Amino acid sequence: MAAGAVLMLLVAVGAFALIARRDAGPLPPFPPPAARTEPDIAFEDFAGAAACAECHAEQHAAWSASTHGRAGGDPDARLLVRAFDGRPIQFRDGTVTPTRLADGRHAFIIRRPDRPDQVLPVDGVVGGAHLVGGGTQGFVTKFEDGTVRFLPWEMIRRENVWFCNTNTRLDRGWIPITPDMALHDCGDWPPIRTLGNVPRFATCQECHGSQIEVEGAPGRPAETHYVSLRINCESCHGPAARHVEAMRARPENARDAGDPAAAMPSLALLSKDASLEVCFRCHALKDALAPGYLPGKPFADYYGLALPLLSDAAVFPDGRIRTFAYQKGHLWSDCYLNGSMTCVDCHAPHSQEYRDANGLPLPNRFDDGQCTACHPSKAARIEEHTRHAADSPGSRCVACHMPYLQEPEVGTALRYARSDHTIPLPRPRFDAGLGVEVACADCHADRDATALQAQSEAWWGELKPHHPLVAGLAAAGDRPDRATLVRLLELPAPPHPMAEFIVLSSLFRDHLEPDGGALEPAVETRLRDAALARDPDAAALGLAALHWTRGNDRRTRRFLIERLGSLSAMETAVRRRWVVLLGFLGDAARESGNTTRAITAYNKALEVRPADAAVLLNLGLAHAAGGDAVAAESAYLASIAADSTNALAWTNLGISRAARGDTPGALAAYQRALAVDPTDALAWFNLGNLYLRADRPADAIDPYREATRFSPGLAPAHFNLARAYLTLDRIAEARTALRAGLDLDPSNTSAAEALRALEER
Repeated sequence: MAAGAVLMLLVAVGAFALIARRDAGPLPPFPPPAARTEPDIAFEDFAGAAACAECHAEQHAAWSASTHGRAGGDPDARLLVRAFDGRPIQFRDGTVTPTRLADGRHAFIIRRPDRPDQVLPVDGVVGGAHLVGGGTQGFVTKFEDGTVRFLPWEMIRRENVWFCNTNTRLDRGWIPITPDMALHDCGDWPPIRTLGNVPRFATCQECHGSQIEVEGAPGRPAETHYVSLRINCESCHGPAARHVEAMRARPENARDAGDPAAAMPSLALLSKDASLEVCFRCHALKDALAPGYLPGKPFADYYGLALPLLSDAAVFPDGRIRTFAYQKGHLWSDCYLNGSMTCVDCHAPHSQEYRDANGLPLPNRFDDGQCTACHPSKAARIEEHTRHAADSPGSRCVACHMPYLQEPEVGTALRYARSDHTIPLPRPRFDAGLGVEVACADCHADRDATALQAQSEAWWGELKPHHPLVAGLAAAGDRPDRATLVRLLELPAPPHPMAEFIVLSSLFRDHLEPDGGALEPAVETRLRDAALARDPDAAALGLAALHWTRGNDRRTRRFLIERLGSLSAMETAVRRRWVVLLGFLGDAARESGNTTRAITAYNKALEVRPADAAVLLNLGLAHAAGGDAVAAESAYLASIAADSTNALAWTNLGISRAARGDTPGALAAYQRALAVDPTDALAWFNLGNLYLRADRPADAIDPYREATRFSPGLAPAHFNLARAYLTLDRIAEARTALRAGLDLDPSNTSAAEALRALEER
């Protein structure tokens, strides 16, 4: 027996040794990204709504009168909510006057003491203030750098006042403009929100208009194009120019002949999720994955719908709105999860009027037919269900299940309420605990949540419970611990994609460590299941989490590589999300000062997309923050090699060179940045810094002026311009620059003291 035992031990050791030798060596790399193919769609491929009207007159007429058809355009009396009649909007430090210029254009004139007047033409109007819960109207103007930016003051129809968003300055929400407010109390002053995706600005993406494209080319400012500031036919149906051309050429037989150029996809035949995606292009929070989206291109390659749940606390675990959101709560509703409900089951797509699930028109937004077409038993004895008189507001389905709720981030000064598309059951105690308006309280404001809950239980008994994941997340609070999340993953429960994403993303964000060893069985199983999902958000989260925490394990590595190879048409969408997820961890670590963790995250992201210019740039920033200038410059140069038109990479290369005393190298880098983008304010600002540190204040002045010209809100550029003027004893100009900087950053005590000293002189 002993000899046999020894022999068995030797065999086992031998087998182990063979396995060790087979797995030795570097980890297998991920396969490079496959050659990307997508429809060849350009701005010129869109025909405009008028071309569609030639054959589709009925649909065009319905659209023209709809909120989409009246969503914006050129300023004129038919669209403007308030006349530009010269009545000023009074601020503490100046006036903004909406007026008509001598050439007939609409404009805002900004007048402030000791400053030249500033004229901002209105190049477009966004919104018609149509929406029932609080309709607003905004204005855009074209800037010298080619961007089209939103102006900070807007009009709200219900209260008939000018207002602005103060959240980034005063944290008071949207408030009416009053004479005790300063211009800089408006968070978007100077203007920083753009039409279309512009990386260095806040962006409204491509939603407030049709076929918005921001096109850049080295050496010149960007150009912003759009077909219309209305939401036109091709925003939903895709590019129609070739279709229009073919139908005009031979309208009698083009469709019968099967002419490919005449084909347009039928939106009526889309699956549930594909139908929702058409509306979610604008009616959902989403993360941008790449610039250049136009309708007809694969939406999933450019935007991720679930990714904001990783970082943005816009919704509660049940999809109710926590801060500011749109209609994505639909994805938490039972009507979606356990039914087939899409947006067009209730909303007629051309007129935006209301209809039932059978397509029959309804008289208004409050008609019960939206619900009873699918729930006919409720209509048979409506009072038994609602416990309210049949003709009372409390007996309307939408009063309880789709109440108009104030967007919390807006505050309470102005009414801006939207229908809750989670289609919830009224749960007074639960809703009040979240801080969500209780639907019953809309009519019964004299009763608190406890009394309303008691009445609800007396009438309807125990309500249908939340989905187990939703209930568990709601009970766990904002940052659940690891054990809680693991327990939730172990629960047997029907699918709930959004709640599952929240659980897994919370685990990924807060609890998984890089190459951290074994995972709990439930966690690994759920991550692998997610990685195999058909939804690109879920698949990317599963892959990124496994890569982050188990990417150096050979078994896991093989799984990741095999899954990448099987993605097929999803590959671009999944890889982009995978990189964004790892980059999110890197950014969070870098901002908290953990550069080692940040570098690990960025390097893992580069395993997935080795030539990702944005990741390489952030890797350089992490190395710089960690004090490794050589590695930082290497990463910046790699970013430039991946995208030589990235002015920000050139600028950071210049900063790195300047920090180690290479003034000629820094100068060359800033000049290259400005050759790529002559409107890049950060390049101008850092060029000015280079001259100021070299005791060349006269040479610094023009770069600082250019920085403030292209980014008027860059307070440090105003302050440094003041320093340059002071060095040259140009006191009046220094005073003006200091005032401009303090308008934007009144907390800068040294600048305030300098200004007081100058004024005393």
